[in-house]
Amino acid sequence: MTVDEHVLLRLGLARVVAGSGDIDLIGDAGSADEARELILRVRPDVVTFDAALTGTDGFTFARELRAHLPRLGLVLLSAVADDALLYRALDEGLSAYVTKASPSATVVSAVRHAAVAPDSFTAPGLSAALARRRASNGLLSQRERQVLSLMRDGISLPGIATRLQVSEATVKTYVARLYTKLRVNNRSQALMAAVNQGLLSSVDAA
Repeated sequence: MTVDEHVLLRLGLARVVAGSGDIDLIGDAGSADEARELILRVRPDVVTFDAALTGTDGFTFARELRAHLPRLGLVLLSAVADDALLYRALDEGLSAYVTKASPSATVVSAVRHAAVAPDSFTAPGLSAALARRRASNGLLSQRERQVLSLMRDGISLPGIATRLQVSEATVKTYVARLYTKLRVNNRSQALMAAVNQGLLSSVDAA
């Protein structure tokens, strides 16, 4: 079953799986609310969904489904190729991550994987993405990570200094190091770079 607000995407996926020979698309929905009722009724083995859904986000939706159907295969079918989304899909326990621009065979392969191994994760370029994540994790010191997290939470530099019990000048030094290591010029760029490199899960509070 597929959940996506775009009708053309749902029609396209139906055409893709129709040619697979071993996959049946037994339902499609345009919103999370519509999908919840349909999933309980048709009981699919795999659900594909976007990160952005009407009424909720894809990861919240996936957690809800897994809570009630622990063996359900979950495939994040994303509009963009993004390391941060891949890392989150992995950390959230999804079955697969592929983009809507992927070849049909890649999408079909992800669905097959999710059907037989819903608790394991696969994604195109997974090994390379994990290598980038390991490299990023070694990029910042523990203190720089603390400063970055507080920046994400919208804390001012004086506020960060108070939280960490250091001088504001010291905080400015940490921030300058962050900008240099992330190759950015301001807070917004630093937060986005950190998300893209898997150093932060989100910048919602920024």
